[in-house]
Order: sequence, then C-alpha cells, then structure tokens
Amino acid sequence: MHTNLSSPRLGWRLVVLAVMLLSTGGVLAANAKSGAIAVEDPWSRATPGGAKVGVGFLTIKNKGKTEDRLISAASPIAARAEIHETKTENDMMTMRPVSGGIAIPPGGSVALAPQGYHLMFADLTAPLKEGEQFKATLTFEHAGAVEVTFDVNAIGAAAPGGHHHH
Repeated sequence: MHTNLSSPRLGWRLVVLAVMLLSTGGVLAANAKSGAIAVEDPWSRATPGGAKVGVGFLTIKNKGKTEDRLISAASPIAARAEIHETKTENDMMTMRPVSGGIAIPPGGSVALAPQGYHLMFADLTAPLKEGEQFKATLTFEHAGAVEVTFDVNAIGAAAPGGHHHH
C-alpha cells in the first residue's frame, strides 16, 4: 500500500490528532497501572494563596477477577493525604474521611470526582498552581503502591482538562 504523505486527507487527520492530544492537558501521560489496577485521568484544582488543603480526583479501574481496595495516599506536596467522601443528606452537604478505604470491584471502576469520593491533601507545602503537576502514591490492598502524576487545573475546574463548572 502506498500512502501519499502530502495528501490533504492525511494532513487533516494529523491536525485532528494533534488537537486531540493537546486538548487532553497532559492527561494521557499521567495514567498509571499496577497489576490489575489502572489509574486514569488524575487531576486537581489550583488553590488560592494561603490555602492549606487541596483535592485530587481520578478514576480507578480494576481489570482483575478479585476486588482490590484503595487504602491510602501520600504526596510530597502535603503533610498528609486522606481519602474523603462528600455526601448530601437532608439538604446538608458533609465531607468525611473514609475508614477502611474504597473497594474497587473486579471488572469495575470507581470515580473519585467532585461531590463524591476524593483525595484530600492537607497542610500543603505550597499552593497548587494551574498548569503544574504533582506526584502522589496511592496504595492498594493487592496492587500495592502506584505512583500517579496529577495535572493541576483551574480553581473552578469540574472535570479533567480544566473544564469549568457553570
């Protein structure tokens, strides 16, 4: 098969591919895997100056045949990292640490996202700035330690890639 590299059709496809890769905001490079566990789209929000708490969001997929559990997190950007859950009950929003971690069902996934499970990075060593990245280590009951790189999006971001919530 012969491909004409100067054809307009191929050129257009390369432009579309480049736009898709650039619009992910680096998310593709931040995915991580250990055993049956895959961590996808890790992201955070920028923090205002003086803030001592940051958040982390991501999706965990379990491609194995047995349940695994996210049991802890740690990062050099914070004195401690905790797994939290935000719930709304009786029109009251509460946020609490999750005891015992988060079960990841076999063949399933769990999203850590705004208004649900998330990572709380407490006593930040410096503000989280939009466009930067930071590393964290997630520890799973069976898969062990998984190093993850978080992309820092805008303060009001509601999804990976810095999309704002309106």
